Amino acid sequence: MMYSNPTHSNGYHQQPQHDHQPTERRPEMSHGQRVRRGRRGGSRSRDSRDGHDGGASLRVSDQKNLQQQQQQQQQRRPCTEFDMAYFHSYAHVGIHEEMIKDQVRTETYRQAIMQHQSSIEGKVVVDVGCGTGILSIFCAQAGAKRVYAVDASEIALQANEVVKANNLSDTVIVLHGRVEDVEIDEEVDVIISEWMGYMLLYESMLGSVIIARDRWLKPGGLILPSHATLYIAPVTHPDRYSESIDFWRNVYGIDMSAMMPLAKQCAFEEPCVETIVGENILTWPHVVKHVDCYTVTIGELESVYTRYNFKSMMRAPLHGFAFWFDVEFAGPAISPTNSHALPSLTEAPVDGNQRKKRANPNEALVLSTAPEDPPTHWQQTLIYFYEPIDVEQDQVIEGSVTLSQSKENARFMNIHLEYASGGRSFVKESVMR
Repeated sequence: MMYSNPTHSNGYHQQPQHDHQPTERRPEMSHGQRVRRGRRGGSRSRDSRDGHDGGASLRVSDQKNLQQQQQQQQQRRPCTEFDMAYFHSYAHVGIHEEMIKDQVRTETYRQAIMQHQSSIEGKVVVDVGCGTGILSIFCAQAGAKRVYAVDASEIALQANEVVKANNLSDTVIVLHGRVEDVEIDEEVDVIISEWMGYMLLYESMLGSVIIARDRWLKPGGLILPSHATLYIAPVTHPDRYSESIDFWRNVYGIDMSAMMPLAKQCAFEEPCVETIVGENILTWPHVVKHVDCYTVTIGELESVYTRYNFKSMMRAPLHGFAFWFDVEFAGPAISPTNSHALPSLTEAPVDGNQRKKRANPNEALVLSTAPEDPPTHWQQTLIYFYEPIDVEQDQVIEGSVTLSQSKENARFMNIHLEYASGGRSFVKESVMR
């Protein structure tokens, strides 16, 4: 079997069918969306300890290890019905085909692996959410001593066959299970993962990378990508509004404007994943969240909040806001609280700062989903208003945005958007499912 190896165990168990077990089903998908790679929370019960053993006190190193174990245990949440549906959806080849055919995505990852070949050659790598195994194979081609390719989806079975077909079974070990559950009995030098969802944080897969980091990454280890930044900017998009809403004013000479309220609700109630261009953007973007993968915690991703203040660069109707992200493939930054820290000259953007251009003094490789850059399968995520707002040049657009994991399903994202301009204030709430 593909899991048998004396240095690790599968950690994935096929449960027998019972009447009370949830039925696997795909998560709902809203307009223009596709479900992406899976993650999330698992719990295996362990004996609780109070820090004492027959009255003997723990050494400082033992206490530190116990604290790390307790922290990791808290991160391991139960595998829910939504998780099972999510993993099941990634067994379909179409999702992987779309991601692999995204040349910007796939080529940037391959370039990043080769750029960091000196940190990968002869080293141990974990690929979190390996899918078909393409990134694991790239790492093997770069000279990795061993690659653990982890995926909870049934696609892991195909990944193992791909590894065999390329004569890499001695290097790439496919583990079918969640990163919370599989066992790897050694520390690793590198973690690689393509974890980004729409709006960067949709699907909550970054949590799996954090768990892998805390379980296995050596001090000074490498994480690819290393940093990520989510942006927001106001947009004007008359063509989109016209084709979805104004269309109903005259349909083959028939007044169907009575359809417009329903059309607005159907078209704009939920976030839309689509491609826009730089001309649709009214201002420089605002940083919603900067993520340092070497230090980020699961807790800080549960809810992200920022206030923004834009000044429109043109007179135009404001139709909503766009979100996009970029990720950077750099070494870890110096941090006194980061046990994995290595020197780096990269200066991270501060959440909330507006930037005309991505700060990249190290010339580290960047994968961008910005409107002005080549399109990717992530496209951009748009929150449209039901009614556009006319803004003048230099008119202020201000407000706040809160992104939070849904209580119903941590893979869903609640979006609370407050915005004001020209003396009027509005609130738009939506859920990315």
